[in-house]
Amino acid sequence: MSTSTSRPFSTTPSLLARKLPTPSSSSAKPARRNRAAPKSENFNRIRTLRRNMFSPAPPPLRMARQRYLRHWTIHRAWMLFRRKQHEAIEKERSRMHAGMFNACEELRKTVGPGSRGEGYLYRVAMEKKGIYGLEGVPIEYARFQTDTPAKEAWNHDWKR
Repeated sequence: MSTSTSRPFSTTPSLLARKLPTPSSSSAKPARRNRAAPKSENFNRIRTLRRNMFSPAPPPLRMARQRYLRHWTIHRAWMLFRRKQHEAIEKERSRMHAGMFNACEELRKTVGPGSRGEGYLYRVAMEKKGIYGLEGVPIEYARFQTDTPAKEAWNHDWKR
């Protein structure tokens, strides 16, 4: 016993006067309600940035004494852990640097092959041939170092 018409839950005159939407074909586009310009592709990103930039600062944390003490203890433990990590990394880097320095000193003091003099192996090891390509130049020398930026920062029309 199903009926094709839907019945309102209430029999108030305003609900009874309401017209039910007619089912339309699925291919028809819904009509636009407002005539505002379509949103740009960056709309969501800009909206998020505006919300975060101009939102008021949150109020400072208000904690009871015990909770503050727990917070402080955990924070100090975390900072101690981070400091130990940084010290371990620094110690490892110092060890590696000292090893490289000692290896370079040995190369500098060693006499080269044949009639080559002392320091030949060090000079050959420190040469930078081929690491920038065949006719390559280090990126530091690609443009003269200046105090002010270039008038045209990048030439987009440049072709090889």
